[in-house]
Amino acid sequence: MNHLVKIGNVLHPVADIDAAVRFYTDTFGLATKFVDGDRYAALDAGGTTLALTGPAEDVTGGVPAASFKVPDVTSALTALVQGGGSVVREPEQGPHEVRAVARDPWGNTVVIYGLR
Repeated sequence: MNHLVKIGNVLHPVADIDAAVRFYTDTFGLATKFVDGDRYAALDAGGTTLALTGPAEDVTGGVPAASFKVPDVTSALTALVQGGGSVVREPEQGPHEVRAVARDPWGNTVVIYGLR
């Protein structure tokens, strides 16, 4: 991997996008970056994006996960597996990116994503 890899967001599955946006903006004062209907909302958490995902976009089975933005999803998954991790969901075309779901060697869920 190289220096172009970064945590792009922290994925946080929720049952109700509108209610979750209200909760996180009212409770913590997070600013809303954008909302995409009932599927996704991006909130500014001080340099990190809190990515609220509705049921239609819940790729992790309800588990919060760091999402790593990488230049090449396939190469990142290869490195992850070589390092002892495992692939949960193979790369798939999302609405705005290519994404895959994986686990590190300790069982933590991570999302690996990049541009189409």
